[in-house]
Amino acid sequence: MEREIRMPKLRPEMKKGMLAAWLKEEGEAFEAGEALFEIEADKVVGQVEAERAGRLKKLVVEEGDEVEPGAVIALVEE
Repeated sequence: MEREIRMPKLRPEMKKGMLAAWLKEEGEAFEAGEALFEIEADKVVGQVEAERAGRLKKLVVEEGDEVEPGAVIALVEE
């Protein structure tokens, strides 16, 4: 089953965030709770963890891209 990972909103006033770094590569498996990527918004950097296990099928957004909250940034295969 395929699902989307979307850019989270770190703060209520966040309008855009930068995908600072992918911590996993396309095709790489991960477990629930593992950090997948880092985002930077309003001088705040945060790691985002996987909610459940899966495999990164496709990275839609590249490191350094600015993205609005809710936008699809990757596809995951469970």
